[in-house]
Amino acid sequence: MKALIMNSGMGKRMGVLTSEHPKCMTEISTGETILSRQLKMLSEHGVKDVVITTGMFDDILVNYCRSLELELNITFIKNPIYDKTNYIYSIYCAREHLRGDDIVMMHGDLVFEDSILEAVLESEKSCMTVSSTAELPKKDFKAVIKDGRITEVGIDCFNSALAAQPLYKLLSEDFAVWLDSMERFCEAGNTGVYAENAFNEVSDRCAIYPLDTKNAVCNEVDTPEDLAVILEKLREIKNRTVYMCFSNDMIHSGHISIIKKAAKLGRLTIGVMSDEAVASYKRFPIMPFEERMSLAKSLSGVHDVVEQKTLSYRENIKRLKPDFVVHGDDWRTGFQKNVRDEVVELLAEYGGQLVEFPYSRSESIERIEARSRESLSIPDVRRGRLRRLLSIKPVVSVIEAHSGITGLIAEKTVVYKDGSARQFDAMWVSSLCDSTAKGKPDIELVDMSSRMRTIDDIMEVTTKPIILDGDTGGLTEHFVYTVRTLERMGVSAVIIEDKTGLKKNSLFGTEVQQTQAAIPDFCEKISAGKKAQKTKEFMIIARIESLILERGMDDALERAFAFVGAGADGIMIHSRRREPDEIFEFVEKFREKDKATPIVVVPTSFNQVTEEEFARRGVNIVIYANQLTRSGFPAMKKAAETILENHRAKEADEMCMPIKEILTLIPEDF
Repeated sequence: MKALIMNSGMGKRMGVLTSEHPKCMTEISTGETILSRQLKMLSEHGVKDVVITTGMFDDILVNYCRSLELELNITFIKNPIYDKTNYIYSIYCAREHLRGDDIVMMHGDLVFEDSILEAVLESEKSCMTVSSTAELPKKDFKAVIKDGRITEVGIDCFNSALAAQPLYKLLSEDFAVWLDSMERFCEAGNTGVYAENAFNEVSDRCAIYPLDTKNAVCNEVDTPEDLAVILEKLREIKNRTVYMCFSNDMIHSGHISIIKKAAKLGRLTIGVMSDEAVASYKRFPIMPFEERMSLAKSLSGVHDVVEQKTLSYRENIKRLKPDFVVHGDDWRTGFQKNVRDEVVELLAEYGGQLVEFPYSRSESIERIEARSRESLSIPDVRRGRLRRLLSIKPVVSVIEAHSGITGLIAEKTVVYKDGSARQFDAMWVSSLCDSTAKGKPDIELVDMSSRMRTIDDIMEVTTKPIILDGDTGGLTEHFVYTVRTLERMGVSAVIIEDKTGLKKNSLFGTEVQQTQAAIPDFCEKISAGKKAQKTKEFMIIARIESLILERGMDDALERAFAFVGAGADGIMIHSRRREPDEIFEFVEKFREKDKATPIVVVPTSFNQVTEEEFARRGVNIVIYANQLTRSGFPAMKKAAETILENHRAKEADEMCMPIKEILTLIPEDF
């Protein structure tokens, strides 16, 4: 790609402003001229070879360009009869330096926004800038458009025409056709016309398409009045506001590129998504919100940084009313489409504009993202995430997993609704579900070694925190080793229940013989487990069975406060009643004395209560303890019965997920 900038004109209409230098050297801001702005933009976009035609003030122009010290290879071609010819002859003089290349061609008095040049350079076809919103000028270029192509360019074209500016991208094959036509004109002595006159002769073979700049700045400076208009427009650009949002905690080349583009549109404000918002729809942020804010503030071109509390842009757009919102084009489809649609509607309310740049995809960027995901599965990183979630979310949502595949379902299931996203925060490895998956009763028959293998299977393919159902914890002497093993594996928490003897599932309540541990004994177990810990992140949560065993609210509260005093990091209160009243009563009375200790509930029976209500009442963790197991087995049983009934598998197909969808859950790098 080469740039051709035509500066051989005399600029007579500019009066005294061009009495000592060519028009392209007219200053448009402190230390910046029309030409220096053009050259800087070309350099930043990777166009390094530039051909500049010159005429009057040739030496001044050459010396000026060299003084800019830009990393450009500039070839100067002087039109020796600039005062007697038009720029068609200047191009003719430079023809041998232009053949065989794609060309970006512009007049030296043209001022345009960076985004316009970028769009021109990225065009896959030959193009010319036009504006569908500008009035047709009386004396300047207009482009006639038929069947989507430009068929004629001139000052006297008014029918089927749009206002046009001499900024082109010309593919080598199209430029060759036009250049041949210009040669014929010049060699026939027809040198006083526009180069576009030669294009009009061959427009059927030179395929140039319109590129609509709409209201963006792209104007020539022919008179002092034009200059005044341009200066005002450039001031408006500097005062424009631009907004974009980041959820990333690792900045790669793709992000830097889009930030640079956004900053050129105006004063850029970056919204940094809160930890809670990020965790709600994608991987948990490795870098905390405060650090991501600092990172954003340090980026070049960023004017301000604010918090974006949700996936939706509504709050910040309503408050900031940016002229532009910038995003990659990857959200036109998929889960963020609803977010995009909302942004478009909000901008339309006051005339804002959405600018979308091509999303960057490369192997190096994918490797960076893969390393980020991998780091989340490292035990030392994974272990502490439950505590971080508790600090940033009103309620932590947890679902059971009893195998690698159910772990992947817990890891990857996301629901998008009303501009927001929801996913599970952590996984519960239940003794009931683990035992059931192995076809064994839930009586602590599956030993801890087997439980650890289940955890390992899940951890190998997931990154989210794991809470283990530790049953009674076993003997105190054994429990301390369990704590150390779980901690070393990267498990975030273990929940142990205050029962002794042969374990029976809590949902049986008083229907079976169950013995509750004495408070001092269970406190001793908790204390021993805490002392065995090597890190501060691991949590031991005490599960209280008083309500299950109908021992009353006072007993439950007495135990709760005693267990916290012994070092428990949280309290799980359980009930098998279908109404949540006694759970709510416990939470209220516990919170009267203890505002901080996390409370865990398992709403298997009282499942009508939403997480939002639990959070309002002071609950911190909600565990869906067996839903995947309970939903999976009936479906498998039904499929098996259908095959037996029909002596074939066809009728069962509609019950089955396509194997391709299952395979997409499984990591390719497993």
